[in-house]
Amino acid sequence: MTRLAGGLRGLGGAARITQVTCAGVTFVKTAKARRRPAALVRELPRVSAAAACPAQPGLPVASTRAPRLLDQLREALRSRHYSRRTEQTYTLWVKRFIHFHHVRHPAEMAEPEINAFLTHLAVKDKVSASTQNQALSALLFLYRHVIGREVGDLGGVIRARKPQRLPIVMTREEVKAVLVNVARDKWIMASLMYGAGLRLMECLRLRVQDLDFARSGILVRDGKGAKDRMTILPESLKAPLQDHLKKVRAIHEKDLADGWGRVQLPSALDRKYPNASADWRWQWVFPQESRWTNPETREQGRHHIDGSLVQKAMRNAVAKAGLTKRATCHTFRHSFATHPLEGGWDINRGPAGVRSPIDAL
Repeated sequence: MTRLAGGLRGLGGAARITQVTCAGVTFVKTAKARRRPAALVRELPRVSAAAACPAQPGLPVASTRAPRLLDQLREALRSRHYSRRTEQTYTLWVKRFIHFHHVRHPAEMAEPEINAFLTHLAVKDKVSASTQNQALSALLFLYRHVIGREVGDLGGVIRARKPQRLPIVMTREEVKAVLVNVARDKWIMASLMYGAGLRLMECLRLRVQDLDFARSGILVRDGKGAKDRMTILPESLKAPLQDHLKKVRAIHEKDLADGWGRVQLPSALDRKYPNASADWRWQWVFPQESRWTNPETREQGRHHIDGSLVQKAMRNAVAKAGLTKRATCHTFRHSFATHPLEGGWDINRGPAGVRSPIDAL
């Protein structure tokens, strides 16, 4: 910060004292003020803090404006390594909570306002129990980690009922019919979701080093609950995957030749290992077709394919197969968990003791 004191006091023969604080060092200068004509004095420009102490390279610029509530929320989520999707969801619920109470600041509200909002979701909006719990989790995080206050008893809130539903499971014949109708460029992803029991985002976030062809395993990093796990790499998918990786590597090498070819790394690994983002091992198994531009660094790279494209391909395949069930990408995971049990396999023995159901199709 820069501070000017004394100024042109009197503009007569008095001394002029100028005090400047720049980068933590204070300089005081005393000089005899010269008499200037009044017209000239009126034309003198005002001296701003930036002009008196220009920004020095490498020194942080102080800001007097406090960060906004939602910015504080995002910072708290990122510092605790929550996923970007959770960040977007929690931010949305906090916005809805604030607008529900006519744009009042959450610090001015407490348990009665939270109860009113959650009850409204269940009674008026008729949301599911999981959706109401998601909204509650967002508000609890806001009050605990941003506002710095614990939420008390919420016993008076009307809770949405949690229905007891069985998961939808396809038969082996239905799985085969759907896979036949999946678009060719999405077939490997759909096959992995069924053959390895992967969730959609777990499949899309696979990196080259997560595939262990020698041990027939797939390492799922940062899965649900921020946990890693090993699952099966189906024997029937090894050859198609290796052919697919050859094409992906050719694209990666061309990107490197063009001066790009870098991917985003988890956490702060890009600072710890500056060259890892260009390493083949860290590349996505299923990259998107076009390069994206990092708005901060202006560097171009490739993200993994967008999940909506796979979901659309799945919907089209289910329609072509003539299924009356509401089968989605996650239905492959339910089917993966069911078919080995029907075949007499013990899934508690882990990947080494289970044969992938897609190998039996």
